[in-house]
Amino acid sequence: MRISVIGCGYLGAVHAACMAKLGHEVVGIDVDARKIEELSAARAPFYEPGLDVLLKEVQETGRLSFTTDVSAAEGSAVHFICVGTPQKKGENGADLTYVDAATTGLLPYLSAGDVVVGKSTVPVGTASRLAVLVQAEQPDAHLVWNPEFLREGHAVDDTLRPDRFVYGVSDGSEEHPAVSVLDEVYSTPLAAGTARIVADHPTAELVKAAANSFLATKISFINAMAEVCEATGADVTQLADAIGMDDRIGRKFLNAGIGFGGGCLPKDIRGFMARAGELGADQALTFLREVDAINMRRRTRVVELARDLCGGSLLGKRVTVLGAAFKPESDDVRDSPALSIAAQLQLQGAVVTVTDPKALSNAARRFPELQYEVDTSAAVLKADALLLLTEWQEYRDLDPYDLGSAVSSRRILDGRNVLDPAKWRAAGWIYRGLGRP
Repeated sequence: MRISVIGCGYLGAVHAACMAKLGHEVVGIDVDARKIEELSAARAPFYEPGLDVLLKEVQETGRLSFTTDVSAAEGSAVHFICVGTPQKKGENGADLTYVDAATTGLLPYLSAGDVVVGKSTVPVGTASRLAVLVQAEQPDAHLVWNPEFLREGHAVDDTLRPDRFVYGVSDGSEEHPAVSVLDEVYSTPLAAGTARIVADHPTAELVKAAANSFLATKISFINAMAEVCEATGADVTQLADAIGMDDRIGRKFLNAGIGFGGGCLPKDIRGFMARAGELGADQALTFLREVDAINMRRRTRVVELARDLCGGSLLGKRVTVLGAAFKPESDDVRDSPALSIAAQLQLQGAVVTVTDPKALSNAARRFPELQYEVDTSAAVLKADALLLLTEWQEYRDLDPYDLGSAVSSRRILDGRNVLDPAKWRAAGWIYRGLGRP
C-alpha cells in the first residue's frame, strides 16, 4: 500500500521505517528540514536501538523516502498523523497545535476512500472533532484513531510485533470501511497473532491515557512503599518480589527508584487530569495528583539521601551522576529525573559531573550549566560520591573493587536499586538504596 506519515519525530520516524519493513511504500513528511536530511541519509536524529540499521535496509529497497513537502501525501491510501502533543506551557493540558496543523495541511491532498489515522496521544474528543474536518473536505474519507504503545528503547520491535492494535472508528463497528484498510496495513503482525480491538473514537483515545495512568500509578505506588520501608527498616525490593508473585498485580513496573520521566507518562497523566476537568469528571482522577506528587517527591528524596551520604552537606563535594536519560537505551532527557536531581545537587553546592552513553548532547542543551563527561572512568575520578540514576547496563556491570581506587570516597547511592548491596559493601563502599535497609 502507499502510506504517508505526517511527523517524523520519534513516533513518526519509527513508524515510517517499520511500515516500509512490512512491505508498504512509505513517504515520511516533516516541516523540519534538518530532520528530513538526517532521515534521508538513514540516520535517526535520536537514539533508538536498531533504527539506523532498519532505515538503511528499507531505504535501499526504495520503499521509504522523506520530504518536507506535504503534497507528497497525495496518492497515498493511508495517512498516519504522528506529530507531538506536548504539555502546554504553564498548564497541564495537551497542546494540539501540531495535530491540528498536520490534519489541516493534509486535507487538500485527500482522495475518496483515503483513511487518516491518528497515532498521537490526544485528549478524548479530539478524533471526533478532526473527523468533522476530514469529512467536510472529503466526504468519502475516514478518520481512525490508532494509539501507539511504544516503549523507548524497544520501539522498532513494539511496532513490528505489538501486543495489541486498537482501531477507533466513528461508529465503533467491525463493518466500518476503515477497519479492512488498517487490517491490510497491519496484515503481517495480525497474521502472527497480534490481538485487535475495534472501538469508537473516545474509547480508543482513552486507551492510551488510561494505560499510561495505570503504569504511572503502579510506579508511584511502589515508590510510596519505598518511603514506608525507609521509615520501618523494611526492604522494598523484597516487598515488590512478594506482591509481584500475585498474578493480579504482577512484578513489572514495581521497581522503586527515582521515579518516572520522559516525554509520555508525566505529560499524559497531567493532560488526562486536565481533560477530565473540562468534561466535569475531574473527581474521578484526583488520585493522579498524588501519583504525580509522589513521583516528583522522589527527586527531592534522592537529593536528601545524597546529602546524608556526603556527611550532611553537599557544599564542595564532587558528585558524579551516572545517567542523564530518563531511561536506559534512550537519549531522551525530557522530564528526566536524573537531570533534575543533578541540577538540584548543584544548586546545593555540589560539584556535579554527569555522564551517560547516549544522552549528553541533549542534556547539555537542557542544562548547560552542568558539567558533562562522556567517559565513565574520567567522570568518576576523585568523586566523593556516585549516584546511579539511569540503569544503563554498563553501570550495572561496574566493578566496585576496580572503581574503588578511582574515587576519593567509596560512597554510592543506587537510585534504581539495581546493584548488589552485599557486593559493594564487601568492597568497602557505603551503599545506599531507595527503600532498602
